[in-house]
Amino acid sequence: MSGASKRDPARAATRSKPVAAERRLERARLERSRLELSRLERLVDAFARLRLLVVGDVVLDEYLWGDVDRVSPEAPVPVVHVTRDGVALGGAGNVVRNVVALGARCAFCTVVGDDGAGRRVVDLLKDLGVDPAGTVVVEGRPTTRKTRVVARTQQIVRFDRETEEPVAAAAARRLIDAIGRAIPKSDAVVLEDYGKGALAPRVLATAMRRFREAGLFVAVDPKQVLAPFRGASLVKPNLREAEALAGLRVRSAGDLARVAERIRRKVGGGAVAITRGGEGISLLAAADAAGGAGPAIDVRTASREVFDVQGAGDTTIAALVLALRAGASLTEAGVIANAAAGVVVSKVGTATASAAELKEALPEAIAAAEAGFASASQGDAGRSGRARRSS
Repeated sequence: MSGASKRDPARAATRSKPVAAERRLERARLERSRLELSRLERLVDAFARLRLLVVGDVVLDEYLWGDVDRVSPEAPVPVVHVTRDGVALGGAGNVVRNVVALGARCAFCTVVGDDGAGRRVVDLLKDLGVDPAGTVVVEGRPTTRKTRVVARTQQIVRFDRETEEPVAAAAARRLIDAIGRAIPKSDAVVLEDYGKGALAPRVLATAMRRFREAGLFVAVDPKQVLAPFRGASLVKPNLREAEALAGLRVRSAGDLARVAERIRRKVGGGAVAITRGGEGISLLAAADAAGGAGPAIDVRTASREVFDVQGAGDTTIAALVLALRAGASLTEAGVIANAAAGVVVSKVGTATASAAELKEALPEAIAAAEAGFASASQGDAGRSGRARRSS
């Protein structure tokens, strides 16, 4: 065999890299071009056939609403004339509220104290039509409460009453038992870690093992650590949390892609969805069998008047998981999640989006996403051309 006909493995591998990158970009372009309103509406309709299991820290959100027209003579602080009050399920409970509002069924496993706030949590679950059997009551442990004072649409102050201590062994066993009873009837799991002790190490280790054995799709909204969630199907931090989890600062699109890739490696190859507020959501698909995947995709969101971002992340993960389990691609799920989050940020307080509201918001969400894709495709084409020339 002549030297000219021999194949240089190193050179071949080098030349194949731009080709492989171009193919991944092309797959991403094809997926981004398939946004159809009628299909997304059908996916939302399919939520009604699903049942999610939510596990995590519940919060009782309390509100005092009123008006301010003077400053206190006792100190330089506003005097709020309270005109009404209210309570709602927050934390992982807000994910439950959003799952139900979007038309799906839900089981909930959490921990509350043997106190008035804990009993109110149980009553609110019953009002939603959610069985409170998975709520573990722990004597001597306070139920997490966040009390907000709001003047018109402006939050004045918040009072927190809580503990961050992990649940004790006896309570952990009861919570694990409740999770085990809910697994057979569930289509997917959402783990909501607010750092209030429900997802103690012993709970997570056993729960993750049982989820793997059952073959369940597991989505995680982490706050501080990733190691206990290794093997999760989807991780959804916000941008600030993603930076902390990856140990990298995001100053450019390249930084954001590296953050997503590092998080994906840390959880063992699961998909990553990083919420970015008014910028939308950045998605990185799960790794394939060879450990690779397509490029990160930024799904822009429609511009809306924002009254309150509280709880938007809970809405996002509920919509993402329901869409994916209904058969959506990751990009389609991102558009649906953006639309749902856009509904809730236009409301004041811990809000939810109904299936009807979500459908109404889809056309704007699709238009915003497609505008972003068009802009990204121009950049992709330029990079692809440079890669071909350099090879």
